[in-house]
Amino acid sequence: MDLATVIGIITGFSLVMITIFMGGSPQIFIDIPSMMIVFGGATGSVLISFQLKEVLGVIGVIRKAFFSEKVDNVALIEQIVALSKKARKEGLLAIDKEINKIEDPFLRSGMEMVVDGTEADLIRNIMETELSYLMGRHKRGQDIMASYGEYSPAFGMIGTLIGLIAMLQNLNDPSQIGGGMAVALITTFYGAFAANLVFIPLAKKLKNRSEEEIVVKEMIIEGVLSIQFGEHPNTIQRKLMNFLSPKERVMES
Repeated sequence: MDLATVIGIITGFSLVMITIFMGGSPQIFIDIPSMMIVFGGATGSVLISFQLKEVLGVIGVIRKAFFSEKVDNVALIEQIVALSKKARKEGLLAIDKEINKIEDPFLRSGMEMVVDGTEADLIRNIMETELSYLMGRHKRGQDIMASYGEYSPAFGMIGTLIGLIAMLQNLNDPSQIGGGMAVALITTFYGAFAANLVFIPLAKKLKNRSEEEIVVKEMIIEGVLSIQFGEHPNTIQRKLMNFLSPKERVMES
């Protein structure tokens, strides 16, 4: 579980709730029609913008922001270097016995093509095509969450306008103006709160997750092609270390 995501949401929500309780009765911030306008309206706009199956899969998309398998890049480089040593010493066909031990499906697929004698250009084309489709799927999930972040404040304003129109019809009763104004503004609060604490941050988190995964897969592509070209294991290691952060390079050394 990504503690940063959980702590961030809990912290932001808690501080807002504490402020509400300190300012008076929290009951005035609960308005079901306002919630329906903001979240129902935003969902309707998202359904118009994307396919139904993509919107229904948003739960799985959100899950990636909270749960993500951490890839040990150092161990992955060590595995690729070990494969290159075996290939250089015993030949590419010797790797066939090691393929079933490879846990990463992307690396395993690449090494299978190497063992099968697939040309380097075709290997790169196939692996980069798979990577491009992966990027497309990730971007679609990010776009859905970003759209929720875009539409929620807009429908908050629409709800406020609806409340103001209803309030203006009762100007003959001054005692109702204050309460009516408060209810009218609640939808703006809901929209801004949901967009800036949940939807937009989750979209950015998913973007960061995607970028991390893309770097790993680009590293795997270079490793696979280097083995196919028969490069020296030390050269492969130095090449792949360029994909690591400075902190990870210290671990590698």
